[in-house]
Amino acid sequence: MEAFIGFLIGLLVLFLVVKLFAWPIKILLKLIVNGILGGILLWLVNLVGGAFGLYIGINIVTALIAGILGIPGVLFLIIFTMFM
Repeated sequence: MEAFIGFLIGLLVLFLVVKLFAWPIKILLKLIVNGILGGILLWLVNLVGGAFGLYIGINIVTALIAGILGIPGVLFLIIFTMFM
């Protein structure tokens, strides 16, 4: 009986450790996906928007905004550029 309880406690500890390390990986993967989508969207906006006079300079600030916020960040940059 003691071995069974020890086994269950070991499984619980293993589960908690895996959950603890999986959480930061999820955040990192989300940032990577947002960064890729944001970069592609900035490129597309500059490609298509160039015909309409809309251009968003790709620099550190715009790359961070698009990378961290993803699609909403690119929409913010488009709106910001249109009114400035």
